[in-house]
Amino acid sequence: MAKPNVKQQLVTASLDLLHSKGFNATSVQDITDAAGVPKGSFYNHFASKDALGLEVLQRYVDVASQVSALLQDGTLPARERIRNYYTEMCRWNAAGAFERGCLLGNFSTELSQQIPAIRVQLQQAYDGTRALLEGAIADGQRTGDIGRALPASELAAFIVDAWQGAVLRSKTEQNAVPLDRFIHIVLTRILA
Repeated sequence: MAKPNVKQQLVTASLDLLHSKGFNATSVQDITDAAGVPKGSFYNHFASKDALGLEVLQRYVDVASQVSALLQDGTLPARERIRNYYTEMCRWNAAGAFERGCLLGNFSTELSQQIPAIRVQLQQAYDGTRALLEGAIADGQRTGDIGRALPASELAAFIVDAWQGAVLRSKTEQNAVPLDRFIHIVLTRILA
């Protein structure tokens, strides 16, 4: 029988706790209890809770990048790729009953001034999504599927920012209305 990977147990348990409760409201004891490991084992794998936070954020980004691949599906028109991406992101939020929001947004509000390394990693994650979205928009502008009133870079940056706001509202309202509104406005007005 394979020996459980304690570090992965800690990261998996932490992802759930930090996403639902928040970084500052979650103690190392909470994490080790949820992982089912002794508290001392935490410090065998992580120098600090901040270091764990960086690893949890990277895990979240890695999982989210699977959804981001929808933006690169060259077999579909750009507008359809963007619709598919945000529809899947809405499903992600609904799976958490809209209570969790986006870990990027949550960490941005809670930790961007507290932990500089997390702020840098958050910026990289946002920039990665923006770059993929910009590529899809630029493809759509080349084919005429998306309007050219604004550069793809500006549209992509605005959409990433607006998405975070819609997720925050969805978390507050605990329903999909802000997310549905976001998708409708982006596809019928912003990218028209």
